[in-house]
Amino acid sequence: MTGHMFIETTIVCCMVAVGIAMLLCLWRLLRGPTVPDRILALDTLSVTAVAELMLLGMHLDSPIYFEAALVIAMLGFSSTVVLCKYVLRRDIVE
Repeated sequence: MTGHMFIETTIVCCMVAVGIAMLLCLWRLLRGPTVPDRILALDTLSVTAVAELMLLGMHLDSPIYFEAALVIAMLGFSSTVVLCKYVLRRDIVE
């Protein structure tokens, strides 16, 4: 039983750490001095959101959070590619 409590405590501590990372990413997204800084903060925020959902799924022992994390990961990657292409060319469609 001690191992189970240790894992649960570790998951909760990791959720707090990832939550703090999300707040720092949000701060950089809002205050970023340049557009590339904001794009990087948005990408990092999507990665930390995936991590938070995975941890929540482990904590609650529910598989639905893993599917939501997969959707957020796909949307985060797509949005990063589109935003980077827009910054480089100032045009999304070729």
